[in-house]
Amino acid sequence: MLLPRPPLLDRTVDPGPAPVAWEETPCPLCGRDEPALVLEAPDPVPGGHGLWFAVVRCEHCGLTYTNPRPTPATIGRFYPPDYRPHRRPRKMVRSRPARPVLARLFGRPCNERRGDLPWPVPGRLLDFGCGGGAFLKRMADRGWQVTGLDASVGAGRAVQEELGLTVLTGSLPHPDLSPCSFDVVTMWQSLEHVHQPLDILREAYRVLVPGGKLVVATPSVESLPFYWFGPDWFGLDLPRHLTHFTPKTLREMLETAGFRVGLQRQLRHGDWLRSSARLAAVRGAGGAWARLLRWKPAAKAVAWACYAAGMSDCMTAVAERPV
Repeated sequence: MLLPRPPLLDRTVDPGPAPVAWEETPCPLCGRDEPALVLEAPDPVPGGHGLWFAVVRCEHCGLTYTNPRPTPATIGRFYPPDYRPHRRPRKMVRSRPARPVLARLFGRPCNERRGDLPWPVPGRLLDFGCGGGAFLKRMADRGWQVTGLDASVGAGRAVQEELGLTVLTGSLPHPDLSPCSFDVVTMWQSLEHVHQPLDILREAYRVLVPGGKLVVATPSVESLPFYWFGPDWFGLDLPRHLTHFTPKTLREMLETAGFRVGLQRQLRHGDWLRSSARLAAVRGAGGAWARLLRWKPAAKAVAWACYAAGMSDCMTAVAERPV
């Protein structure tokens, strides 16, 4: 049964220089068309287009996704030129891997992506959605043979010109990427942005060598911050985030793509809590609780509490292409 389109998703609305085209989609995981409305939320980017978007959950498999959504050809209108993940950090900060005992007690920090990869020695790395290139640079400095892939032409050009690293423009599949050409593929906060995540994972499987590793980090809607903030949760980022995973649905999608899923763990994300609190304050929601979480020490403490409860709003999974 199709949901009635939310009234604010009027296809006659023109948020940019040309109209945005919309599409309704079946579940990106199981292919069924059995959506149940979870919530509606606006675009949180300052100066957004004033549209609200529906988030639904498949009643068959439980996957949560944005529906209706902008088409692949027009979703770029919702990425501002200064979109934060596409910026190159002013300073490439060297981070130390978390010590195992402390990581178990206090949770992995949100910059887990800067740490070691599940591969014994430097090898060939593809970073899908490489953004500003900070991770590529770090791994290149560690001896990895790195290739970036990003849909943003400007971000890719900047990484190539300023950092001297190889970045391809586009998505998977890509004509310049051959089967079995990488030891590790990373997807740091990028899988949730694509229209067909299962197809992307299958292509990642194809470009990995047998025994190669895939590392995925993504927001988790099975989290206390999502339940607290709802439409103001920073991890929604509508309409740029198209699929909203839980640990269970992420595992199921990886397995459907052919991967053997190993370690799944949660990450602490105090900055996301502070951002959610600020978004709630803009709408006049959240009250004293939102005001408290705008304070950095409070946000860090609550992020640890979410981790201890097994309900953090960010997670990672490591999967392997079977030999």
